[in-house]
Amino acid sequence: MTSVFIGGSRAVSRLNDDVCARLDDFVARGCTIFIGDANGADKAVQQHLAARSYMNVVVYCMDRCRNNVSGWPTRSIARSGGGPRDFAYYAAKDRAMAEDAKCGMMLWDGESKGTLNNIQNLIGAGKKTLVYFSPERAFYKLTSVEDLELLLARCSPELMVSARRRIAQAKAASADQLLLPA
Repeated sequence: MTSVFIGGSRAVSRLNDDVCARLDDFVARGCTIFIGDANGADKAVQQHLAARSYMNVVVYCMDRCRNNVSGWPTRSIARSGGGPRDFAYYAAKDRAMAEDAKCGMMLWDGESKGTLNNIQNLIGAGKKTLVYFSPERAFYKLTSVEDLELLLARCSPELMVSARRRIAQAKAASADQLLLPA
């Protein structure tokens, strides 16, 4: 059975018919859905799945779940060290979902760095990712960094620079790992 990491921008809080149809397809296929606990896309997807009484869902959260609208099983991610509840804090949960899932679907407003980070983590792990790009109300299938580059070309120049820097760093880190002795 396929497991799907579904996530998205907090600014995407309403699901249109196209997104609902994709979610309903996952339900019809019996996919295991991994979803976060944030407001916005996470909560909207949770509400949609709850309205369909779909139970094959796992909610990922940190210390405690902020949203779990149907009382689904949870996976709490422990973070070492105290630290503030910042980007890195919640990114740990997102990384776990990207690792655990076979593929992903992201609802992206073209601005959220967290959602972009999730897309990059999925693509970097060689996992197919379906991105609903809300500014264009269109889906894009991403299977490579090149696919991501094409999508980034539709975004703000500042976001493109930041994303390309992160992609270059990830490529350099991968190359470094290849050079280390076994």
